[in-house]
Amino acid sequence: MLTIVKRSFASEDFQPQNRAFLYGDAVQVSFFIRNAHLIMAEECYFYLMASMRKMRMAIPLSYTLEFFQNLFAEKVIQEDVQNGIIQFFVYRNTDENSLSKSGISFYFEVDLIDDILQIQQDFEIDLIKEINVNTHVLSGIHVHSPENIYAEIYAKENDLDDVIFLNPNKRIARSIYGNLLFLEGKTIKIPKTSEGAYISPLLENFITFVHKNNLAQIQETEMIAFESQKAAEVLMISDLKGIFSVTKIRNKNFESARFSEMIAQWRSAFG
Repeated sequence: MLTIVKRSFASEDFQPQNRAFLYGDAVQVSFFIRNAHLIMAEECYFYLMASMRKMRMAIPLSYTLEFFQNLFAEKVIQEDVQNGIIQFFVYRNTDENSLSKSGISFYFEVDLIDDILQIQQDFEIDLIKEINVNTHVLSGIHVHSPENIYAEIYAKENDLDDVIFLNPNKRIARSIYGNLLFLEGKTIKIPKTSEGAYISPLLENFITFVHKNNLAQIQETEMIAFESQKAAEVLMISDLKGIFSVTKIRNKNFESARFSEMIAQWRSAFG
């Protein structure tokens, strides 16, 4: 069973009554600590900046890559965190400015897990039909999502680890926690972000490695739900939780050897 230990931190101007709590006016981005080093820092930083712009947040001039590197070095790595996922939340303050000019604050927690670049555990998932996820400009970033809350409860009530969300066109979008990769022959099929999939620095780093090393062909595509049953192996990559091997969808069981080998090679490349 996956065990997660949390540590939490807040900016000096943290407001207990904030718009994240009142209205879900916040964005979430993960940063990754591995062997007491911040990895993929630049990719995660630019994803944070893009997410804030999409939510029309005023980005402080102090929010540089160096600022976050120093912040996490002082508050996380120097506190003897060797491996973990930093769950970083930026929310809009309640002040007298217009929303697009309002100040922002941040809060973050650290989930202490094993190596982010290894498969954490096996997942059993299924399709959820009651609700779907959208495909607009905010669908690819981590913002307040009642769909995720509903689906997480649904999964637990049905003894599942995750579920497959469809978009309004009845095509595969993503799971609750991340993105799904389907291995068929020499091809890895991944739903496009325009289908409702998350933008993911962790996923992008992995598929870039796979492509550069000719481990498989990468195909960003549109997939109907039935196509998930054609895959030989299925992987779920989540910036929020880590990497998981999907071993069962409905009544079909999946292998995991080839994805496991790719992940092992990817991990070795980081040293």
